[in-house]
Formats: sequence, C-alpha cells, structure tokens
Amino acid sequence: MDRVILAIGITGNVEDIGLEEAGVNIDRGHIAIDEWSRTDVEGIYAIGDVAGPPWLAHKASHEGVLCVEKIAGVEGVHPLNTSNVPGCTYCAPQVASVGLTEKNAIEAGHEVKVGRFPYQANGKAIALGETDGLIKTVFDAKTGELLGAHMIGAEVTELIQGYGIARTLETTEADLMHTIFPHPTLSEMMHESVLDAYGRVMHI
Repeated sequence: MDRVILAIGITGNVEDIGLEEAGVNIDRGHIAIDEWSRTDVEGIYAIGDVAGPPWLAHKASHEGVLCVEKIAGVEGVHPLNTSNVPGCTYCAPQVASVGLTEKNAIEAGHEVKVGRFPYQANGKAIALGETDGLIKTVFDAKTGELLGAHMIGAEVTELIQGYGIARTLETTEADLMHTIFPHPTLSEMMHESVLDAYGRVMHI
C-alpha cells in the first residue's frame, strides 16, 4: 500500500513564556526577527523554527552561529539571506532546491532562461541504475545571475550545495559554464543544465 505523510507548516512554541509581556513581536505564531536574528526588543534574539521559515536544521544552525558572532562583534559576518538556504527532502527520489522557482522569478519581474537535464542522459546515473530525475536551473536572462536550481533524483541533497555556493558567490552562467565538472559524476548534470539554458547542452 502506498502512503503519503503530509505536514503543513509549523507554529512556534511562543505562548506563555513572557515574550509578549517583554514587548517581543509575535507574527503568525513566530517570533519576528531581522536578518541578524534580533527581535524588536534590545538584547533578545531568536533562531530556528521559532523564528519562522524555512524550518530546517541547517538554517537554524547557521542562524545560531551568525547571531552569536554578531553579538560578539566578529568582523565580516553576513546577514542571513533565506533565499540561499537549500531545501532538501529525504524521500525516494530525493528532492532539493535553492533560490527562486521559475514561476517566482517571473512573478518577481525577471526575464528568465531555464535549463533542464535528465538523469537518463547521464552516464553515472545509468551506471548506478538511478535514471529517474531531473536538474533544472533558472537564470536572469539579462545578467546571467543564477536565480534558482531545482533537482529531483538520486543524491540531489548532496548536489544542491554546489548551487548554494554558486548563489552565495553571486555566480553567473559564464562562471558555471567555465567550471570543470569531473567525469563520470552526477554533478555533470548540473553543468549540462546550465548549458541547456543557453542552448549549448552537449549530451541530449
């Protein structure tokens, strides 16, 4: 029998712990914070699920480090950009994404170029017997900025970090096209997806 587990949203445990009495703003069941995890009350910070989406352990961990470093006055700390937090679903097949979807990018006013590359055209995927899947990349057509990447297939929760780094470094399509991806690997599909967005794909 097939089964689906569905969980929609999370509500922070923010009631009856004195937050409202202290003047901390609660927004739709979560503690409102800025990009440094500061609430609107001096000296009170919040991180993790209680501070809102994305509800991911790696986001919470990053917020914790960022928050403490900011409090300690560490130089060079960057505020959290939640659009650079990779999302991973550990199912079969795996699902992973970072940044904007094609629809979100268009709604935000971007003219887009979109590339796709299927697992069934990748030698490593064939050798692994894992040919179901797809890599999709979304670029700003005018600037070449990588707006988002979306994957479904074997080991995409490992692969997505490559696009996460690319977004953090504000990489363009030219940077990704000139990056050498090892062969034979699943990561080659990331390169091919970029090439496909610009009509230069090699293996389909």
